[in-house]
Amino acid sequence: MKPAILSALTAMMILIGCSSESSDNQANKSPSEKKTPTVGYIQVFEDQTLDAARKGFVDALKENGFNEDSGTVKIIFRSAQNDQANIPQILDYFIGEKVDAIATNPTVAMIAAVGKTKTTPIFMMVGPSPEIAGITKPDSSGKAVAPANLSGVYETLEYIDTSVALIRQTLPNAKKVGTIFNSSEPNSVNAMNRVRAICQQLGLELVEASVTNSNETQQVMASLIDKNIDVFFALPDNIIFASFETVNNMATEKKIPVVTSEAGLVARGAFIAYGADFYQWGHQAGVVAAKYLKSGDLKSAPLELVVERKRVFNPKAAAALGITPPAGFVELKYTQTRLDCKD
Repeated sequence: MKPAILSALTAMMILIGCSSESSDNQANKSPSEKKTPTVGYIQVFEDQTLDAARKGFVDALKENGFNEDSGTVKIIFRSAQNDQANIPQILDYFIGEKVDAIATNPTVAMIAAVGKTKTTPIFMMVGPSPEIAGITKPDSSGKAVAPANLSGVYETLEYIDTSVALIRQTLPNAKKVGTIFNSSEPNSVNAMNRVRAICQQLGLELVEASVTNSNETQQVMASLIDKNIDVFFALPDNIIFASFETVNNMATEKKIPVVTSEAGLVARGAFIAYGADFYQWGHQAGVVAAKYLKSGDLKSAPLELVVERKRVFNPKAAAALGITPPAGFVELKYTQTRLDCKD
């Protein structure tokens, strides 16, 4: 064989070997090493409360090396503008774009996402456990298991018990509790069942009303007020998030305290709460998502129970009602970056 031909063949074999090695190395790399990972973030609507969770999620990604400003991650944010018909379209777009992960906020988006994809990792926040959401299926042993591609951070219904108990603790003379729930949202229906049970245990009369659209809230709230409720319990569901200012303003005008289970609603005017800080909830979900983006293995980033809950009150609401919050509750203020407690 001529030297020139031998040299050419040798060079070709080296190139093929390098190409094969490069391909193998690429296959073994995590998503963040292969390319800039893309996260599709879907939020059902935008308000202070849900935006705090989104802020926490993005901050956690930054703290773990995934920063849009430095080009180490791409986040595609889409809001459904409080129209559930937009949710499947947004998810289809994410799937078509082959995003590396989908972040959902709150429950409705999470349920829709697990119905759309069984392969793309989903990182939930501001939502209940898979069992409560009704998205588990029995495995071969009969044990209820969540979708294999679902991760993130969830809440249980135990917070309802403590939150409703605040009424007895803070407002001992209250007898009649009014509340509104979303009859089309499984999380809200399940929470409502828990409210009924705890009110019965505490000897509180519950006056409830169901709605399916935030446009109905004003009329329904007026009806509850006409029934002489002593306190309003604000369930943390989509209806309340979307129309909270209407609810709170109507209650405040009649000197009716608003008790809830979510710190963000206290920042928006509710009197008192024991429950999750939504910034921290989103932050915790962001940490979980970052674990996956680093490893490429969802087993390294399993579902977690929300960790941080707070006992908080709104000083303006307390002053307007003439009520002193019990010991152990801290004053809450809202900043553009997060919810802060002031000792």
